[in-house]
Amino acid sequence: MVATFLDLAHVRNIGIMAHIDAGKTTTTERILYYTGVSYRIGEVHDGTTVMDWTPQERDRGITITSAATTCRWRVDGTDHAVTIIDTPGHVDFTVEVERCLRVLDGAVAVFDGVAGVEPQSETVWRQADRYSVPRVAFVNKMDRAGADFHRCVRMIESRLGAVPLVLHLPVGAEADFTGVVDLVAMRALLWSDDDGTTFDVTDVPAHLAGTAREWRGRLVETLAEHDERMLELVLDGTGPSEEDLHAAIRRLTVATDGAHTFTPVLCGSAFRNKGVQPLLDAVVRYLPSPLDAPPVEGFADGAVVRRRPSDDEPLAALAFKIMSDPHLGRLVFVRVYSGRLRAGAAVLNPVRGRRERIGKIYRVHANRREEIESAGAGDIVAVMGLRQTTTGETLCDPAAPVVLESMDFPAPVIEVAVEPRSRADQDRLAAAIQRLAEEDPSFHVRADAETGQTVLGGMGELHLEVLVDRMRDEYGVVADVGRPRVAYRETIRAAVDGVDHTHRKQKGGKGQFARVRIAVEPIEGGDAAYEFVNRVTGGRVPKEFVPAVDAGCQEAMRFGVLAGYEMTGVRVVLLDGEHHEVDSSELAFKIAGSRAFTEAVRRADPVLLEPVMAVEVTVPEEHMGAVIGDLNARRGHVSGMTERSGARVIEARVPLAEMFGYVGALRGMTSGRAGYTMRFAAYAEAPRAVTEKVVSGT
Repeated sequence: MVATFLDLAHVRNIGIMAHIDAGKTTTTERILYYTGVSYRIGEVHDGTTVMDWTPQERDRGITITSAATTCRWRVDGTDHAVTIIDTPGHVDFTVEVERCLRVLDGAVAVFDGVAGVEPQSETVWRQADRYSVPRVAFVNKMDRAGADFHRCVRMIESRLGAVPLVLHLPVGAEADFTGVVDLVAMRALLWSDDDGTTFDVTDVPAHLAGTAREWRGRLVETLAEHDERMLELVLDGTGPSEEDLHAAIRRLTVATDGAHTFTPVLCGSAFRNKGVQPLLDAVVRYLPSPLDAPPVEGFADGAVVRRRPSDDEPLAALAFKIMSDPHLGRLVFVRVYSGRLRAGAAVLNPVRGRRERIGKIYRVHANRREEIESAGAGDIVAVMGLRQTTTGETLCDPAAPVVLESMDFPAPVIEVAVEPRSRADQDRLAAAIQRLAEEDPSFHVRADAETGQTVLGGMGELHLEVLVDRMRDEYGVVADVGRPRVAYRETIRAAVDGVDHTHRKQKGGKGQFARVRIAVEPIEGGDAAYEFVNRVTGGRVPKEFVPAVDAGCQEAMRFGVLAGYEMTGVRVVLLDGEHHEVDSSELAFKIAGSRAFTEAVRRADPVLLEPVMAVEVTVPEEHMGAVIGDLNARRGHVSGMTERSGARVIEARVPLAEMFGYVGALRGMTSGRAGYTMRFAAYAEAPRAVTEKVVSGT
């Protein structure tokens, strides 16, 4: 559909992001209905949504995988193509949000009008900041009891550090919410029928006229403070027109590289079909087109290369998602940044140094596909036939190689052991793991050397539960699944200088010889898991063997010396070494590096690290004491308490090992009246008793 638009200025690639249950999927379903993509409104609670189409999503009523669709929307007499990706809200699937934001030009952040800015809202906001993605905020659920638009605006400012550009005021509150006041046009939009397709445009209600003038004045003042053209209009006394305001809001929203993140804020109730059309108008008016983004940067032969969003440039595209389709097989979702991607064409994957041939290209609408001949700059499409390309890799013109910046994904914090019940199940499990690992970069698999079990690693209990369900439902794997367990890490507390190891092997003919001398030290601050520094001089370790020492150390990092968990936060310094003209090899230096590293770590006061979660519990005041006492008993540390909509919100840091089964305990303590959210915060040193228990395996 996008390919029919020659002008990229009329293209929008956006994501819908928010905390779980804020109403992302409901908002997206209304967008599809009002743009004519769907002929009826899908409902999450009925399991009839277009975007949440997998059995796991419909059973649980949540978004698990990001789904894409493309629709048209006419604003000011011009058609625009809007590609929308509905992303998950649950923290276990935050990687889906990460990789989608990497390829999107803009986003709609949906907030619950009652709860305001919630923990996962902060997480996805930071992800959008990382990729400089401009946002429009939609305060949803204004019809709910306790909804407070102005409180939510204050939270966007205080918690997210954004500069809110308030464009709407609610008309009515809670059950009496009927529409919004448009502060740019100074008019009211009122919905009277349940369908929401039509609405009345009226004067601002008399009881809101003064408030509307005040908030419009604030909007103009904020724009004038940060936009020179708006300041000129204000100073010359003519005052800005509606078009002037739209232009200034767009300029500030798109300019994410400045000191502030300017965010237009609208409101409505997607479930009650109110406020969705103005949101679509705002997406088109204020969020960037591919032309508004700076040229994408990549690397070729060590130099920075830039590609403009034009079909005339050489091809540069990024693979950001892999999906296994039951009918089409392996589909690779790609964002085309420049050039044209054509069915049947040969492309280069410079990361792997391999050529691939494009099979069929599809415009995607959730689980439906529309085959197209080619895709141009600004398109997001699915490609069949790419056998070796995976998430984060580049596709480019073989005559003009370029490697685009890839994506980093977090390590798993929770594991579960799986044992197939038969040989056939073992084969099916291997096939399922290969497919699922391709689709989900946060899904890790390893074999337990002691038990022989297959260990699956993920971002949370729900994440692993969904993966196991998919193995059973989609691949027919019958297996016994163990209890979830924590994915600990190991690190060192002390620096050790000068650990020598010589690897020598001689059994006739050419032997093996390598000597290395290394130092190890903890990496203070930052998130670096590993660093390697070469300080050898005089050629005592030939430069062609230095990478082998590095590789040996990295391999040893996979298994710590305390309990065999992966190590992190270690800097290795290669100080000295010795080689033999005949017997030295890369393998010999790799083995020497690995063994020297293990010995050095044993002397460096190794410690066990455990994942600590940021937990937020919303609880009635009468149950606060019991909840806080329980968190303290779980080795938790309460860091703050606030009030939200008549309930208390307790913020705490709690080790993940103590949070298994918490949902049941919390319901029991509060008669089912409390709820909680949890996300990974950091790794912290485990207490001695915990370390001893983990090391002993008890």
